[in-house]
Amino acid sequence: MASLLKKKADNAGPVVPPWHPDLRIVDLLPDTKVVRTAFFVNGIAILGAVVLALLVVHREWELHVVNGQIADAQKQIDRDKRPSAQAVQLFGKFKQEESRIRELNEFVSSRPNLSPIILRIAETLPAKLALRSLDFGPAGLTLKAIIRGAPDQASGDASAYLDQVKADPELTKYFDEMALNSLSRDPATNRLTVELFLKFKGVKKS
Repeated sequence: MASLLKKKADNAGPVVPPWHPDLRIVDLLPDTKVVRTAFFVNGIAILGAVVLALLVVHREWELHVVNGQIADAQKQIDRDKRPSAQAVQLFGKFKQEESRIRELNEFVSSRPNLSPIILRIAETLPAKLALRSLDFGPAGLTLKAIIRGAPDQASGDASAYLDQVKADPELTKYFDEMALNSLSRDPATNRLTVELFLKFKGVKKS
């Protein structure tokens, strides 16, 4: 086996030496690449700088647009501030007037119809009493009448009429309290004047 290998090696033929000696130092040879590595590095750096610059410009433009919108909005606010203040003032006055109208409506709606009261008082007024005035106020009715007859009986006639009013089923629909306010002499007629106060139902005492 060894003889065969040796024989084959002997028949390989002569070795041709190089035509000149290789004196190259590979590390010192120039770079013969068509596109150098430094070109890619510099290109990537320049591209990054351009992208960053574009981003900064875009941000600055957006900030400029936002500042312009803020300035326009502030101008509009300044322009509308005075009309808005006037509108608020007018609305406040409107609320005050509305409150007054509501109070008036509540007062009118809470007061009974006066016609039946006046007719009932006229129907039930005793012959000894002459009606002098009827004063309808927020809380009730003030009735003034002159008492005919002897002065010494006037107080009794006044008390009797007060009891009559308290017992009247029609008048008690509208009034829950009746009281004698005063009993005084009228200088013009030299007669006694009686004053009664009839308080409307549902009205709180002041």
